[in-house]
Amino acid sequence: MNKFISIIAFAALTWSCGNRNSGVSDAPSAAIDSQSFIQHVKKLSSDEFLGRKPFTRGDTLTVSYIAEAFQKIGLAPGSGDSYFQEVPMVEITSTPTAPLTFSRSGSQFHLDHLDDFVIGSRRLDERISVSESEVVFAGFGIVAPEYQWDDYAGLDAKGKTVIVLVNDPGFYDKSLFKGDTMTYYGRWTYKFEEAARQGATGVLIIHDTDAASYGWDVVRSGWSGPQLNLETQENGASRAAIEGWLTAEAAGRLFELAGGAGDLIASAKKTGFKPVDLGVSVSVGLENNFRKSSSNNVLAKIPGNKYPDEYLIYTAHWDHLGIGEPVDGDSIYNGAIDNASGIAALFELAKAFKSAETPPDRSILFLAVTAEEQGLLGSAYYANNPVYPLNKTVANINIDALSPIGRTNDISVIGLGHSEMDDYLIRAADRQGRRVVPGGTPSAGSFFRSDHFNFAKVGVPALYTGSGRDVIGKDSSTVAELRDAFTKRYHQVTDEYDETWDVSGMMADINLIFDVGYTLSRERTFPRWKAGSEFKKIGEQRL
Repeated sequence: MNKFISIIAFAALTWSCGNRNSGVSDAPSAAIDSQSFIQHVKKLSSDEFLGRKPFTRGDTLTVSYIAEAFQKIGLAPGSGDSYFQEVPMVEITSTPTAPLTFSRSGSQFHLDHLDDFVIGSRRLDERISVSESEVVFAGFGIVAPEYQWDDYAGLDAKGKTVIVLVNDPGFYDKSLFKGDTMTYYGRWTYKFEEAARQGATGVLIIHDTDAASYGWDVVRSGWSGPQLNLETQENGASRAAIEGWLTAEAAGRLFELAGGAGDLIASAKKTGFKPVDLGVSVSVGLENNFRKSSSNNVLAKIPGNKYPDEYLIYTAHWDHLGIGEPVDGDSIYNGAIDNASGIAALFELAKAFKSAETPPDRSILFLAVTAEEQGLLGSAYYANNPVYPLNKTVANINIDALSPIGRTNDISVIGLGHSEMDDYLIRAADRQGRRVVPGGTPSAGSFFRSDHFNFAKVGVPALYTGSGRDVIGKDSSTVAELRDAFTKRYHQVTDEYDETWDVSGMMADINLIFDVGYTLSRERTFPRWKAGSEFKKIGEQRL
């Protein structure tokens, strides 16, 4: 979520000289073309594509368009003789059939769906009924032995509903966890996973705009309507019966019913916290409508000239939010920046590689993944079911939400310091006369919010760049206004292409990540994870 907080991102064509391989990229500069880029963005973000949500007509239109574009560029199918990797998923629409009710000693209150809470279930049961489940405040809902932290210590969560805080303790005390840099323990996905491992019946996260880095409107829009998950053999039975969020105001009412919780929340942010029974019960009913089907990742490749069994993977997600709640009469969430821009970038990169007089020695795979907005599902499926062996996968370069505010003197890396991919980018940026800076919002867990994360989880070094902030020819106040304007379009119906875009920065960034990829495609070494990265061990095991 909230990639715009992290990512509201000229050179002559980039020189591809590596630390171990020297050579010049000879792809013509016209191969990366702003006009064709804009036309692809306009098309993919038009109302015709219905917001590109998986399992809709927009899904079919989008994957067909991408495959045809790859074919026109001259790319080979990336999955055997097919451009598609089928991703089996289940679509679940959970509708409350009874209000979410908190009760204690004869007192109770009800909450309004969407305004006060969002809720769903991953279980493929037509009806979910939670009746008077004991409510426990479980701090951040984290079990992290390496940080000597266990919010579930001494708690038998079976049959209970846990209330947890968003983010991790480092957000509040910089001496804990990784301080300002959110760990995966702070992500909402982890909190649901851990509650399930603990056997909880329900899990509700307390929303906080600062700690989450996005407002309630983002939670609301993301949880409105059908939700997608990867299909599992046990049909979601291992998950908690209910998963959802509470607004801060709703949580305040809960704690007031429980007798006040100011001290509880403060204590949850300190070492040694233990879960607390609130003396409150919760009840809710859900009706689930679900259907199993498949969406598709779209794959195309340029076979390597010398080492075709080694792959560099460029990724971008093709999906967005589809059709949702109307805003001023508009209900289509077009997703121009997020992420029609990334898919259009894949096409420009493919043209650049195809135009190179000296072709890449290693194979280049262009992977347009599905269902990123539903929890990075398409990339997770590929990472767990790779078409090409992970030990032959050189690296991943991910593109998500390019910046429309112009060229910058800098470029950011989300998760700077994790791997040697940073060093490749630093050298390429230097050839453009640019510098590399830390990107994203580390306290918001930006590194875990796009598809590169699933490659990192299986040990593949991954590079995820955001835009810079030092915009050429624009003063800081103008830049701040532009960034704010585009940030407000995140996950809204207003994320559409408009003529105010300055795509020169997008073109420079595409050229830059082409340089990185071309350099890697001419080498024999594999980038490594750096000391201190939590992915170093699995990366070494992969090779």
